[in-house]
Amino acid sequence: MPSFNFIVTTIIASGVVTFLSRVLPFILLKKFKLSNKVIEFLSFVPIVIMSALWFENLFHQRLVQLPLIDYNNLLATFPTIVSAILTRSLLVVVIVGVISLAIVQMIF
Repeated sequence: MPSFNFIVTTIIASGVVTFLSRVLPFILLKKFKLSNKVIEFLSFVPIVIMSALWFENLFHQRLVQLPLIDYNNLLATFPTIVSAILTRSLLVVVIVGVISLAIVQMIF
């Protein structure tokens, strides 16, 4: 069994690595000027991440079967898409998505 000091050191080191991996890019980007093409490319990253998360939660994969649709997530998608079109705010989209999924799960 690992000693207490090893466990504490591991937790602290993990916290430092996590902190640096999230803060270091912001520090570096303040010092460098990115080209317009790179900035334009990076503007699509939130859309791609949200789409990947949506597709992952919309279908349930089972071995030797076709993916099954999660109808609760599908129903919660519609008000979320409407809020995305109307507001174009990622925060509003996430809040509407969470609330609409909660309402769908309460009903069904």
